[in-house]
Amino acid sequence: MDDDAAVQVTVRLLLERAGHSVVTADNGRKGLALCQTSDFDLVFLDIFMPGMDGFETMRMVRQHRPLLPIIVISGQSASSEADKGPDFLTMATKLGAVSSLHKPFRPADLLAAVTTCLDAAGHGAQRPPGGVASAP
Repeated sequence: MDDDAAVQVTVRLLLERAGHSVVTADNGRKGLALCQTSDFDLVFLDIFMPGMDGFETMRMVRQHRPLLPIIVISGQSASSEADKGPDFLTMATKLGAVSSLHKPFRPADLLAAVTTCLDAAGHGAQRPPGGVASAP
C-alpha cells in the first residue's frame, strides 16, 4: 500500500518481473479491505499515507492475519539521531514488521527483502506470492 502511484507502479513492475503476483492499494483502508478478503503471502506498507497511516494499518492487518509478513517502507528519515527526528522504520519493525526499506531503495534490496520474508514465512520457492504492493 502506497499513496504514490509512481511508487506503486515501480514496485509492481519489479515484483512481477521477478515472477510474483501483485495487487496494489493506494491507501491503508483499501489495503486493509484487500487483506481481509484475499489471501496474500506478503504486504508492503508505506508508513505515511493519508487517512489511515501505516502504523494503524499494520495494527489492523495483524488483528486479522497475525502471521502475514509485512515489509514497511518510508521516505522519512531513517536516522535515530535526536536532531533528525524519530526512526519510524525501526519503530515499525518493533511493532511487528518483518523488514523495512528506506525510500528510495535499490531494486536488489527490494527483491532481497521479499525473498527473505517469504523464506522465513515458509513461502519460498513454493509459489509466487500475492502482495499488496507498498512501493517506495
